[in-house]
Amino acid sequence: MRTLLVLLTLALLSACSSSKPNQPKSADKRRLSQYDRATAEYDARTRAQRNEPNTTQRSAPLSSDPQQARRPETVVPIRPGDAGPANTGAANPLGGEWAITSIKARFLTIDSSTVRVYMNLTAKTPSGETVKNPSDLIEHFLVAYVMYPDYNNRDRLGYGNVPLSAQNVSREQTGGSGITYLTLSFDVKRPKDVANAILLTEFTETNSGTKARNDLTLRFTAPKLSDRFALFDRNGRQPQLRNYVNVGDSVMIGDANGVQKTLYGVRYRHDFDAASSPMNTSPRPASKSLTVDSTLTITTNQPFVLPKEGLYYFTEDTTDAVGIGLVVADKRFPKLTRPEKLIKPVLYMSTSSEISELSQAQDTKKAFDRYWLSLMSGNEEVARRTLKAYFDRVEEANRLFTTYKEGWKTDKGMIYIVLGAPDRVQRNREREVWVYNRRANVSEVNFTFTKKANQFVDDHYELVRYIEYQPIWYPIVEAWRTGAIRE
Repeated sequence: MRTLLVLLTLALLSACSSSKPNQPKSADKRRLSQYDRATAEYDARTRAQRNEPNTTQRSAPLSSDPQQARRPETVVPIRPGDAGPANTGAANPLGGEWAITSIKARFLTIDSSTVRVYMNLTAKTPSGETVKNPSDLIEHFLVAYVMYPDYNNRDRLGYGNVPLSAQNVSREQTGGSGITYLTLSFDVKRPKDVANAILLTEFTETNSGTKARNDLTLRFTAPKLSDRFALFDRNGRQPQLRNYVNVGDSVMIGDANGVQKTLYGVRYRHDFDAASSPMNTSPRPASKSLTVDSTLTITTNQPFVLPKEGLYYFTEDTTDAVGIGLVVADKRFPKLTRPEKLIKPVLYMSTSSEISELSQAQDTKKAFDRYWLSLMSGNEEVARRTLKAYFDRVEEANRLFTTYKEGWKTDKGMIYIVLGAPDRVQRNREREVWVYNRRANVSEVNFTFTKKANQFVDDHYELVRYIEYQPIWYPIVEAWRTGAIRE
């Protein structure tokens, strides 16, 4: 489950076609009234959390919404298929060989002609154990890269091999979750007269030839603050490829050149909303203004401590429109351990009355235990295993998808928690498509996330929602509620 970006080879998406989603099969229509009630209940709950007026849920196709109609064309969300057992877990990792299981990457500008690429990697041995020794990566993999003008343009701008050595491969451990991963860094020269490029990096297992790929957008001109500076560990050795830190940790915002300059920071205390239902095609609520709680200044490439939880935002000038956002969370994040925090992510599998009861309980821990036991008909073992499976996904969503809010609250986090890792990921500059092709009653389900500009982070995506997700979504939610999903 801890693999999303490269469990599956990323397919570069040159163009996405559109078509009206297929309607549910007749066998599903008997459940539509139940789905409709559940949809209305879910959306009423999210409106209540936002203090919005109660409006009728629209059931018209997505294209009838003028705001939705302006979105780029996307793929069909559901293709009907033969009924079969649902597979709600992540895709199976490769076995019998050394395998890269995840890659996360970013770049930092060195100067006008060069960028430095940083990668966090996880890998498995042929016996399925996590690779922890950098020498194993060096011995069993070859790395090469090629640059293209865009996702739909295959003209090569440049290419090269990346020699692996103890100088550019190391071992790191994330804070909070304690996950061990390997890091790789290498420099890429700017092709002549090129402002932006798509970097495709390929890892090849030397024995079998199995490949894993990562794509990354590079910007060589007019770099933003976040192209030049990033979150580093306190020693300034390695960028932390995440948008969160743990409260009280000593961290650093640094660059590849050790430049010291003043950054201006503000802290917001705001409880952002969780993602709404995938079937909620109503226009998104207008963005709310955030109230500044406090201000601070820091010096780049010098360690500092953020002592309070909240959303922090750093800029070069107080008038800048974009900067670097950091979520400061409790010491255990991305894991959730406090009862008052544990009750919130169950929103995605609960009724409004259940959420209300949990929120209003005087003893949150006891109410939380009663909730799970009642769903599992008092079976403590099933409740324990289902709860662990659910919150393992919550933790992973926090680790993978935290942006300006906790990962479980994001659209990607919601889909990941309920359905697990996708079977295939397709991506271009504007969107990302998660493909699930092993679910009951359908041969393929697509969830399209469009990239949206955001002042805090570069990787903010919003789900394109469809009413037609109902016959897929609710049976899987019901599987969670009955304990059928335990891993």
